[in-house]
Amino acid sequence: MKSHLNSQKVNTMEGVLMPLRLFLYLQCFLTGNLVGCFALPSGAHQVPIISMVGSQVVLPCSWKGSRKEMTPSACHIQWMSPPHTVFEQLGEDKWQAAEFEGRVEVPLEKLSSGDCSLIIKDVQIRDTGRYESFIVVDGVRSKSSRVFIQSVKLSVTDHKSQQFHKPGEDLVLELYTSHSFAVVFQSRNSSVWESLWKRGDENTERLEKHPQFEQLTIKNLQSSDEGIYKVLDENDLSVSTMQLYVEENSSSFRIHQGHEKMTADAAPTSSCSALLLMSVLLSCFQVLHLH
Repeated sequence: MKSHLNSQKVNTMEGVLMPLRLFLYLQCFLTGNLVGCFALPSGAHQVPIISMVGSQVVLPCSWKGSRKEMTPSACHIQWMSPPHTVFEQLGEDKWQAAEFEGRVEVPLEKLSSGDCSLIIKDVQIRDTGRYESFIVVDGVRSKSSRVFIQSVKLSVTDHKSQQFHKPGEDLVLELYTSHSFAVVFQSRNSSVWESLWKRGDENTERLEKHPQFEQLTIKNLQSSDEGIYKVLDENDLSVSTMQLYVEENSSSFRIHQGHEKMTADAAPTSSCSALLLMSVLLSCFQVLHLH
């Protein structure tokens, strides 16, 4: 008996809620805000974005299909890196996750034209992951009230480079970001990584951190300084890897390396040409033999 009454109540509630849902959909359609309120935009596929550590990256987001512009003060935007919220904004009110503090924003002046793209400054390796944007309906933060807009796959990579110097010259090592915490070094004839510098260390006669820029200068290079230099962040993740060559005739060394590369690249072509020439000569010999 009780289950029958409960079933009747559910059916009654559904009968009341259905017209209400239809009314809300119709209202959104008539005001031109159907895309902004309920519908998914076209192009809701995952967008791949690749960036380098320390750069500024823009994660795209828009609801340009809407036929009526939305007032920025009424637009409630939420960006997540599931399951965590990264950034949330309603008018002038903003919230940022601790690890993104001071690094993320959605420009308020662009919201009125449907641009809800998230700007991440000084992007880090740990920022790699999936990001999703939502419009929050009625200002309530629950799954039932959020409307999905865009999914973005962000990949952040470290820097890789080579430098060639003569003995006695100075090396300027780029740290790229204020989140760079340490520099480790592996000499050419060793497999051991040595700690070279940590943020907060005082300058020495040979090591000097620039007071304004993210740069570390190693002075008066010697042949023993030749090897691999790695810049690491607070989580020991690689910010950059740099191979240093210290040669008396660094220009000649670079030319020699370039010549070796050109020779290696030309080797397959030379082999193919030789085989082709042999094939032509053999064919000519066979023709002469037949005659």
